[in-house]
Amino acid sequence: MNSEIKALEPKQVWGNFDALNAVPRASKKEEKVIAFMLDFGKGLGLETYRDETGNVIIRKPATPGMENKKMVVLQSHLDMVHQKNADTDFDFDTQGIQMYVDADWVRARGTTLGADNGLGVAAIMGLLQSTDIPHPELEALFTVDEETGMTGAQGLKAGELKGEILLNLDTEEDDEIGIGCAGGIDVTARRTYKEEAVPDGVKAFRISVKGLQGGHSGMDIHKGLANANKIMNRLLFEGFENYGLRIATLDGGGLRNAIPRESTALVVVDKTHSDAFTLDFEAMRADIEKEFQALEPSMEITAKPAEMPKKLMDLGVQEGILRSLYTAHNGVYRMSPEIEGLTETSNNIARVEIGRGELKVACLTRSSVESSKMDLANALRAAFELSGCEVEFSGSYPGWSPDINSPILKVVREKYETLFGEKPKVEACHAGLECGILGQNYPEMDMISFGPTIRGAHSPDERASIRSVEKFWKFLQAILKDIPEKG
Repeated sequence: MNSEIKALEPKQVWGNFDALNAVPRASKKEEKVIAFMLDFGKGLGLETYRDETGNVIIRKPATPGMENKKMVVLQSHLDMVHQKNADTDFDFDTQGIQMYVDADWVRARGTTLGADNGLGVAAIMGLLQSTDIPHPELEALFTVDEETGMTGAQGLKAGELKGEILLNLDTEEDDEIGIGCAGGIDVTARRTYKEEAVPDGVKAFRISVKGLQGGHSGMDIHKGLANANKIMNRLLFEGFENYGLRIATLDGGGLRNAIPRESTALVVVDKTHSDAFTLDFEAMRADIEKEFQALEPSMEITAKPAEMPKKLMDLGVQEGILRSLYTAHNGVYRMSPEIEGLTETSNNIARVEIGRGELKVACLTRSSVESSKMDLANALRAAFELSGCEVEFSGSYPGWSPDINSPILKVVREKYETLFGEKPKVEACHAGLECGILGQNYPEMDMISFGPTIRGAHSPDERASIRSVEKFWKFLQAILKDIPEKG
């Protein structure tokens, strides 16, 4: 337990967040947090169960005088993105997140914080515990595996939920009300190759790209941040074109929904070219760092002498994949022509792995327009098939179409203006929210999304605003008090 975090206001939220963050909860490894949540609900004497997919559902009766209000589904996801700095010694499978207070922010020491979506989970827990907060009948839905496939939302059966209104607590700006989101699809390219012997007369280098900001591959994609995989490919391509550089291994990026922050490659260059290669590498490093100096002030690109590898990548396959990666689109593909400032379609080249005769490139393509999503996915497929890769589409999920006439939107917007004296931003976002998937099986359910301010989600720079959490908690209680009556 972290006494510093538990002492923050509102205690109902921060105390539960502290308890939740003591439980390892990586996507696809949620057994411990599922057990934690089942014990929590049953300990309160509430109807609590786990569905076939692993989602936890807890129901709480309405408080006196609120019985005629519509039943509300409060929804957040249990899993969190596990990312850490390269120099951070931390085991996500066994350790709880190590948090601290930095002025108005709660941060983690060298890892992701889990505020996405742990603060939403914690707020729901606070409402389920409460004895003095007015609310209608509540149905808490804690989904699993949101971050790597939205498996929980996809596996939730029609008829499992009884509520008429769904409040998704997974938005990351406290002055925004979400009414729509992007869908997504995983595009994965693979191929095998023959390894070749390392020739005589070469020098080995370990090339490293690190210190990038990273961030959410949907919410941050429009910022033009550097992608470590694309930066690395530029370096390798130039080294190959000019000096015959050969690749032994390459390891770049991590999770598909995080903009890659780091990449490393073990390469060799003929000794007769090594001095010229080093000189030109330094010039290219300076050019790239200058390009991104405003966005990536901590970028660090190096090429240092390294141990000699045992095998090299097949030359023809190397040339093909470097060209495919160069032409494969990364970043914003199309802006929405209907909603100003909204990214419609994008791609994140999230993971590149080369070694031991196998290569893999993993991308996450997002769009609020299904046809545009598949257009970009097919463009990526074509780019990688040209270098002999087999390309798989998987994990496709739909977007959430905005409904500007939503009854709960009217309630939430008016309540925000009354409480805070200004109009909220009513927006769709370029992230994947579970509302789009849940809406397939519950088309009549009225949905809205909001939450506290979180920065740097999906990166070790993730942080949550303390003042914003207090604002969010006040807003949530006020909304529940004014839920429309049944019928």
